[in-house]
Amino acid sequence: MAAAEHGEMEQETRAPGDEEEEEMESEGEAHGDGSSEGTGQASSDEDDEKENEAEIQRLEEQLSINAFDYNCHVDLIKLLRQEGELERLRRARQKMSELFPLTEEIWLDWLKDEMKVEEEDSSREKVYELFQRAVKDYICPEIWLEYAQYSIGGMGEEGGIARVRSVFERALTAVGLHMTKGSTVWDAYREFENAILGTLQPMPGAIPSGEQQQMLNAQLEKIHTLFRRQLGVPLLDMEATYAEYEEWSEEPITELVTQNYKKALKQVEKFKTYEEALLAAEAPKLVEYQAYIDFEMKEGDPARIQLIFERALAENCLVPDLWAKYTQYLDRQLKVKDLVLSAHDRATTNCPWTVGLWKSYILAMERHCVDHNIVTETFDKALKAGFIQATDYVEIWQSYLDYLRRRVDFTKDSSKELEELRSAFVRALDYLKQEVEERFSESGDPTCSIMQNWARIEASHCKNIQKARELWDSIMTKGNSKFANMWLEYYNLERAHGDIPHCRKALHRAVQCTTDYPEHVCDVMLSFERLEGSLEEWDTAFQKIETRLSRVNEQRAKAAHKEASLARQEEEKAEQRKKSRAEKKTAKKLKKAKPGDKRKAEEDDEDEEEWGEEAEHPKKKRKGEEDKAEDNNTEEMETETGLFGRSTTKKAETPLKLKPSVAKELPKVLHDRNKDNVTIFVSNLPYSMTDPEHELRKVFANCGDISEVRVVYSSNGTFRGYCYVEFADEKSALDALKLDRHQIRGRPMFVSPCVDKTKNPEFKVFKYSKTLEKHKLFVSGLPYSTTKEELEDIFKEHGCVKETRLVINRSGKPKGLAYVEYENEAQASQAVLKLDGTKIKDHVIKVAISNPPHRKQTDNPETTRGGTPMVPRQAYGPRGKGRTQVALLPRSLHRQNAPTATKNENGTPQTQPASSGAEGETKKLSNADFARMLLQK
Repeated sequence: MAAAEHGEMEQETRAPGDEEEEEMESEGEAHGDGSSEGTGQASSDEDDEKENEAEIQRLEEQLSINAFDYNCHVDLIKLLRQEGELERLRRARQKMSELFPLTEEIWLDWLKDEMKVEEEDSSREKVYELFQRAVKDYICPEIWLEYAQYSIGGMGEEGGIARVRSVFERALTAVGLHMTKGSTVWDAYREFENAILGTLQPMPGAIPSGEQQQMLNAQLEKIHTLFRRQLGVPLLDMEATYAEYEEWSEEPITELVTQNYKKALKQVEKFKTYEEALLAAEAPKLVEYQAYIDFEMKEGDPARIQLIFERALAENCLVPDLWAKYTQYLDRQLKVKDLVLSAHDRATTNCPWTVGLWKSYILAMERHCVDHNIVTETFDKALKAGFIQATDYVEIWQSYLDYLRRRVDFTKDSSKELEELRSAFVRALDYLKQEVEERFSESGDPTCSIMQNWARIEASHCKNIQKARELWDSIMTKGNSKFANMWLEYYNLERAHGDIPHCRKALHRAVQCTTDYPEHVCDVMLSFERLEGSLEEWDTAFQKIETRLSRVNEQRAKAAHKEASLARQEEEKAEQRKKSRAEKKTAKKLKKAKPGDKRKAEEDDEDEEEWGEEAEHPKKKRKGEEDKAEDNNTEEMETETGLFGRSTTKKAETPLKLKPSVAKELPKVLHDRNKDNVTIFVSNLPYSMTDPEHELRKVFANCGDISEVRVVYSSNGTFRGYCYVEFADEKSALDALKLDRHQIRGRPMFVSPCVDKTKNPEFKVFKYSKTLEKHKLFVSGLPYSTTKEELEDIFKEHGCVKETRLVINRSGKPKGLAYVEYENEAQASQAVLKLDGTKIKDHVIKVAISNPPHRKQTDNPETTRGGTPMVPRQAYGPRGKGRTQVALLPRSLHRQNAPTATKNENGTPQTQPASSGAEGETKKLSNADFARMLLQK
């Protein structure tokens, strides 16, 4: 920076003659090189200017559509600065500063440009105002230093020295405690005071007057005070400052200063650990800052706590939780109006999508008695912030309505504040119905909490029970009449502020309409009549309750009978399917079985058990029982948890078989579990691979030395689509895991750690988050032809895209789904607003915040509902069963009461023997037995 400024000063101080000589030299060079080259250069410059102007217009048009596109603002400012368009540049910067807090780099560029213009116009006040704005966004020692140095340039003006000192004092308050950068401000302040001291020194040999000596002593005392103050603050390189003070001071340093200095040195040692952690960490250093904040909170120094929060927020300005923690501390501990409101304002500017920050801001303004119009303006800004959920709008309306309610003096029959509150309730209901429902397809307030609150206020504070009844009638017509808790809420309101007839009427309606907990409502009604009713009213209520409960029990019995009937039908169908399947399997074995085939099948099963995981190889399907996709050996994969979408299918590749002679020579593949840490499991490989070992060695060659590739074949020599790759060391195996989803012949290869599932049943390979990620978007409805680059080009217009992933199935074909990850939540929310419902290649896409639904899991992986055994997770491979696999077993069959029949090795059903002693001794059926069974038919 200093070198650049020095170069600028050199250019400004050149003599006019030098500039003329340079122009003549450049002119001569241009003539010497030839006019054609000069013309070409000019033409090139014109083309560049036209391109830049076109790009500037495009960016301005983009911002007119979406003013919250941060990157677009940055690009526009950069281009305008490059072109030297000062007025347009000012407007662009001004517009951006109104929407976003500006970074240190943007502010410094802006300030330097304005300082250059100021030198020509001699208008320093505008620059001072700009500095005042710059120091409010984030804590920045560099900007404070520039501010102080710039103010020194105006010290010759009236009140100039006082202004410089004021700026330095404010800088010390803001950043003077900064352990690594605070000393620069202290040093600059002392240099300034030393310069003032130099102007007060008498000429050599001159004797100062009494007044001059007094001014000289006062200035010396100011410098002494600065040294003493600095030495009491824990800063890096304090030893150098202490040595400088010893050298500068003509008097010995006092004991008090030395004690404060040693105390500060001890504090430096305590803070040093955290400062070193920050220096070693990579941005944004959130974990390190959190630890530092916790330490400072325990120490309890408000100034240092405020400073560390500001330092953390300068690098983590888009973390709502950090802002919430900071503002909460200021609200509860410091309670300084300007400081509190400034922090809340910056919090909502940085994270406008977080409703909690807006709610806290409104409460803080009410706490500090801010003008009502300003509170209303802030609330209106909150409504335009673009919240992610419909419930967020309900929350912010509730906070604002609470604020308006607290302004009303209910001792008066009518007031301006009460009318404003009522009109706000009407406005809130209209807003939720028109704006929120249109955007989210829901109001966000299914229980009508805002209307309930309004009804309570009318009944309890305004004594207007009739208005409260009208509101409750409206609440019940919105689908809430079937819920017992809603009727009881209304009944309690009538009980507290209404009369007996209306209480009875509410309970009668509740008994008639409630469907979730009718017994509870009936009990309340009987309790009410015990206290308030006559005999006739008791009889009427009892008869009504009896009739209602009788009808409810009938409906429940019918529903239970219907469910049992459906379950029975499903069980019968399942039994028939099971019988048919067993018969077909038996007949097929009798027709095609040859001597030795049974033994081969058994060996095949043994191979699968030894590997511990079912191979992903083609299986034969029954005709007429499963859809076309399964008949064609469809294999599908979902790369993200909990998502439904279109999927393309591909006919499974025909597995290549080895020659019979080679197949017979294949050794039985065994795996040593002691080598799990250096072994990876590779699956979903194309069955058409003729030499899997050779191809996989090429794929994993860059990961490290490969000890062995164990390819798994079936007993008849068919490649089963998976294998184990053993490396020489663990690091190579870890590097190989990074090749997960690597394409081989257009098919994604699955690379997983080799884990014993019997010892680690909870182990999961899925590497993406299954929870709400506000900075990540889920995109559905995409054309299958959409490429990653095309998708990235579309979404990067609304923010900085970190990663784009297209969801594909097992065969490598796209499913019309994708994930787009932004740098922060603000960019993601803007992209949802702008792109949801737009068209890509005539396909309407849906864009939403990524929030995969949770998969239901049982406590015991071996059982499901009713204790029925489940297929273990290992049977579906290392990734479990995907949602794209169709569950052909009806739900009712998961609740079988009768014990399931076991099967013999040949697949025929076997009934459970009566005596326990016969277990394990059942005679195996021979081919002759099968023949007799068929003849009996």
